[in-house]
Amino acid sequence: MNQEISDRTLEIFYSLIRGEALSNRKIADQYGVSSRTVSRDISRIQNFFYEHRDIMNNAEIVYSHKDKTYILKSDEFLKNAELFALVEVILGARCFNKEETLALIRKMKQFTTPNDRTLLERIIKKEVYHYKEVRSDCDSVIAHLWKIVQCIEQKRCISIRYIKMDKTEVVRKLLPAAVMFSEYYFYLIAYEPEEAPTKAKYFRIDRIRSIVEHRERFTLNPSMDFDEGELRERNQFMFPGDPVRITFEFSGLSLQAVLDRLPTARVIEKNGDKSLVTAEVNYGRGLMMYLLSQGSWIKVLSPQPLIDDIKEEIQKIAQNYE
Repeated sequence: MNQEISDRTLEIFYSLIRGEALSNRKIADQYGVSSRTVSRDISRIQNFFYEHRDIMNNAEIVYSHKDKTYILKSDEFLKNAELFALVEVILGARCFNKEETLALIRKMKQFTTPNDRTLLERIIKKEVYHYKEVRSDCDSVIAHLWKIVQCIEQKRCISIRYIKMDKTEVVRKLLPAAVMFSEYYFYLIAYEPEEAPTKAKYFRIDRIRSIVEHRERFTLNPSMDFDEGELRERNQFMFPGDPVRITFEFSGLSLQAVLDRLPTARVIEKNGDKSLVTAEVNYGRGLMMYLLSQGSWIKVLSPQPLIDDIKEEIQKIAQNYE
């Protein structure tokens, strides 16, 4: 918008950018001009959007005959359905504290039209009111996430104050390698330089009290680099473990739920209500906990060490009820 544009036109421009619906008559009354003058202002702004459509993301002014108002349509505006889906994911994840969650939703709503914004607020009002974040030992998961991601990118060593499962506090110097999210929690995957840095360890970011960035840089062996996509396929339970192929028989109600939980799983045989399934996974306690959660619906056929571990765990569970 050049210097010849009036203050009135600029104010109309910024109001449209904010997603406001503007009435020709109200604008005319507000500035003491004719409706034709307002129409010329709108046309000038529309021409600006057209001439700069690449940087303005194909924005255009649309007149609603029903409401008798001008509104701005843009590729960058989130549709109400899109925003609702994203908000539901954030609320369901429960990984951020309530203040952070409300701030995220408030900022996201600015990319919608006022009508959509009002509708969305009504839909999620109760869910936001009853929102309960998972308990956290840090002030801000979001702040920790960004600091860790920067250190990963810069290959910078860090030290963390970490609260373990038993609530004891430890300090660990780490070589950060990757960040992942799974079931309510963000995880830092890192190596400890004091040990032979060959086996990755997992740390819940919500349990990190504080992070110190060191000037010291590090280089990981190419074999230690993470392909987060591949890791997510093989390790759904955020417990470290070696890659292994498992085979099991499933006779439950929802085979698809198991296949969704184990992205590498595939059915190799079906016999009535029983399915023979194989999957490439990381062998850890998380895997065993999931298989046990399926009760008698799953019978593991291989590998033998996993079968032995499951039998031992079942015996311990039975002893709790003797």
